[in-house]
Amino acid sequence: MRARTAWARGRSVSLVIAVVMFAALGTDARVLAENPVIDVVREAVPRAECGPGSLPETGLQGDVPAEDRNSGRSEQGYRCNASLVGQHRGRGSAVTSTTFEHCSYTPSFFPGHLLGENPGVQVIDASNPANPVLSTTLTEPAMMGGTWETLKVNTERKLLAATSVPFLWGGAYFSVYDISDCAHPKLLNPGPGSNPAMPLPFTSHEGGFSPDGNTYWASGVAPGHLAAIDISDPTNPHVIWQGLTGIQEHGFGISPDGNRMYLSAIAGITVLDISAVQRRDPNPQVPHVGNLFYADGQIPQHSIPVTYDGKPFIFTPHESGSGGVKLIDVSQDDALEIVETIKLEINLPQNMEANLRSSMGGSVFAYESHYCAADRPNNPTALACGWISSGIRVFDVSDPHNIHEIAYFNPPALKGQNLQLTNSAHALASIIGVPILSAFAIGRAAVEDGQNPLEALGPRGNQVAFGDLSSDWCFSPPEWRGTQLWTTCNDNGFMVIQLENGVYTPPPNQESTVGS
Repeated sequence: MRARTAWARGRSVSLVIAVVMFAALGTDARVLAENPVIDVVREAVPRAECGPGSLPETGLQGDVPAEDRNSGRSEQGYRCNASLVGQHRGRGSAVTSTTFEHCSYTPSFFPGHLLGENPGVQVIDASNPANPVLSTTLTEPAMMGGTWETLKVNTERKLLAATSVPFLWGGAYFSVYDISDCAHPKLLNPGPGSNPAMPLPFTSHEGGFSPDGNTYWASGVAPGHLAAIDISDPTNPHVIWQGLTGIQEHGFGISPDGNRMYLSAIAGITVLDISAVQRRDPNPQVPHVGNLFYADGQIPQHSIPVTYDGKPFIFTPHESGSGGVKLIDVSQDDALEIVETIKLEINLPQNMEANLRSSMGGSVFAYESHYCAADRPNNPTALACGWISSGIRVFDVSDPHNIHEIAYFNPPALKGQNLQLTNSAHALASIIGVPILSAFAIGRAAVEDGQNPLEALGPRGNQVAFGDLSSDWCFSPPEWRGTQLWTTCNDNGFMVIQLENGVYTPPPNQESTVGS
């Protein structure tokens, strides 16, 4: 009787959490009216069939079980049709890295990156993928202030840029580099944006280039502040438009012509017409032209514009709510439609007890998708994603209605090495042990499925603080290099991962596509 009472109490608390969080989703009641709580995808994509040399997961697809975390099994990592070629760990990695040609750029996490050698953004020369080496560091204010999700490359113009984001929200400082020699970036704007006495008027949490590389867009999360920085002359960046787009925003993707922005909102996508900025009209306006809200997944991360047979879509991952990655038809601005959802077994509502049970002590993020990369923008054949505690996940997306997993690589946990990984966002965030950003999905599962949150009180239920790094966090987009993926995870730093057993054949026009 006592156990049932405790379960009922837990379910009641979860119901309250769910109601409160739904109330915060948007600006009107249509979110609830058009997207009922029960409208949640409950099926995972088929598992990868692991070939020789694999060290497969021991539980649910995507899970790092509590027993593996406690026994040390997770320190071996998990791999399926993938292996590690080379690595540059350094002191770990902040949130999102980026790559260009034979180089990778490891982001900085403020203030941890200051607590050791080589502070700033690290430039990794991977011309020998088996032995990546540190080439130099970038130490302008934007790079020293923490780059969060703003460190991006534009391949068209061979530019690298980032803004300063000390913690969740920042702005003012913005630096642009010529990366024609990718291992030795050259600062292009020593004045506005880089000179401490010459800040720019914008806020940021996330940022990215327009496809032509002439505009860098900075999104500032709350209160929904978005800014366009003109870098047609990268020696003189200046803000040409800024405005409020809603109560919250995150990352985005931009259509190939530069005229539409698919901006992540709290639980959906807002479509902005940015053509006036793209044309450089005097006093440009940026109207809302469409939106899509849903209950299955919160905090969309970014969007990757792609086409299938000439029809435009976006892949959109979600860093909260176990929403997985959604494939959304964006052919009509005012009629966006979800056509497929990619989830792992650990993301399903019926598995939320296991999700919470294993992720306790792992800090605020658990098994959520974050940044992805398609292997080409038109008719992509594969999608690779950083799936936070589930590692790097690779999917065959050649048929958008028959998506299945083909490989994964979840790097070895560096358990207990928090103090050595001062640039790792995971290591520093692990002062908190509870997976806060899974609260919505866990509460919803308790309401809809009768899932019992008290199941978390297993072998790790008491780890509400000071996480032990019993898994890594993989936030960055895994970028395509033939049959290799170049990426960073928070604790393990930069890694070159080889896809094996013939599961992936690069298309002749392979072009790693991140979106923003």
